[in-house]
Amino acid sequence: MVGKSPLDDPENAAFAWARYRRLMRFMFLATVGVVVIALALLYTNNNDVSPHFFIAVGLGIGFSMMLMSALMGLVFLSNGTGHDDSVDNRLPRNGED
Repeated sequence: MVGKSPLDDPENAAFAWARYRRLMRFMFLATVGVVVIALALLYTNNNDVSPHFFIAVGLGIGFSMMLMSALMGLVFLSNGTGHDDSVDNRLPRNGED
């Protein structure tokens, strides 16, 4: 029988998702800051670069940082709420029957 997850409780879930949204807001601001700094450094050091290069660099850094933030935030959410502990993991190990 699978144990009940703490995220099944609406109050715990609301608290956990609010914390996740707060983390994502912070990481969005950090991402914008990093993108602005990276683009400023590229602009000051490179004179003959296409505007498409700046667009690609900004989107690449921004998308990568936000994707990593979202995935790590979900790991923190799962572990911090005890959702990982509710998983039934009684599978046999390799070589055992």
